[in-house]
Amino acid sequence: MKYEIRGTNTINGEIQLAASKSISNRALILKALSNSPYPIENLSDCDDTRVMVDAFSSDTNAIDIGAAGTSMRFLTAYLSHIPGEWTITGTERMQKRPINVLVEALNAIGAHIEYLQTKGYPPLKIRGKALNGGEVYLSGGISSQFISALLMIAPTMEKGLTIHLEGDVISIPYIKLTLKMMAEFGVKADWSENVIKIYPNEYKPVKYIVESDWSAASYWYEIVALADHAEIELRGLFKDSGQGDSKVADLFVDLGVNTEYTENGVILTKTDRFAKKMFHNFVNEPDLAQTFVVTCCLKNIPFLFTGLQTLKIKETDRIEALKAEMKKLGYLLTDSKDSILEWNGERCDAESDPVIATYEDHRMAMAFAPAAIKLTHLKINEPQVVSKSYPNYWNDLNKVGFDIKEI
Repeated sequence: MKYEIRGTNTINGEIQLAASKSISNRALILKALSNSPYPIENLSDCDDTRVMVDAFSSDTNAIDIGAAGTSMRFLTAYLSHIPGEWTITGTERMQKRPINVLVEALNAIGAHIEYLQTKGYPPLKIRGKALNGGEVYLSGGISSQFISALLMIAPTMEKGLTIHLEGDVISIPYIKLTLKMMAEFGVKADWSENVIKIYPNEYKPVKYIVESDWSAASYWYEIVALADHAEIELRGLFKDSGQGDSKVADLFVDLGVNTEYTENGVILTKTDRFAKKMFHNFVNEPDLAQTFVVTCCLKNIPFLFTGLQTLKIKETDRIEALKAEMKKLGYLLTDSKDSILEWNGERCDAESDPVIATYEDHRMAMAFAPAAIKLTHLKINEPQVVSKSYPNYWNDLNKVGFDIKEI
């Protein structure tokens, strides 16, 4: 499938933003751990959450989570303490995403997990049983999803769990989000410096409402920044959000977007503010990187972005993907140290009829689509990848005046 997209320079509308998949997937694990009878309200309907729902309602012990990385990490930890024998697998790309850090940590505290094909990667065979717990030592530079997966099952362990994080800790907001939600389900943790301690405890069933997704909101900030005139209301966002990507509201101030918080969400409006060059360390908001790369280039704002070390192990190698696709639009990006991406204003000849590859990565499709505002048109390959986190994305773009057709 391929879409041709034509943008508009004047944007007005009201969007009921997609529910957060990060919160939804944590809520599903915590609901199961607490044996809660309450349904989760405003649960995301994206692919990543749907596979979690399917896994919990399945009558088989063989689980295929497709391309859902969060689900792979969370369910691996969850199933390791559920009596029975389980297998868990995913797409070809998922089978190339390392999971050894989580598996080794779980095995060290009493789990029994084996690799069915390549050591260090899915698919996995899990023999679920009660876990001893104890202490584990992890690099602070690993994906926060590994840490969150361990944290959520920690209260069920005989000895509880103490996690020692070594070196600089990345994606701190996601760890804080997990701990905040655990507390909402009745379990509190002690976090002092780089040590997180959780004692044996029982979760309490609670009624839970999922907030809308600040990561999804970032594409609307991009749209407002690129348009000549724009005002968008995004419903379902909280000012005091636990989502790290809520930082997008502060970061886009220098790119010409004002945020007004209301009882229902936020209202975004266009301003004349314009940074000469943008610098930011994305270590706490790696999922925003694609949004800012495309926005800055299309607004002709050079940038130096650091803290991108996790981008190479996402749905695709996002650093290489950004370099390749921005080159099609006439922008030459450079990278270094597997964690730095820079654009100093260097241009090349743009393709006359650019077709953006999405690499099975929802954020490539959603970050590049707004570029159609500045271009006469833009084509996107495999646009259906947005279903991973924001299934209504294309419909919402249509609502505010984008012309989207399948070709």
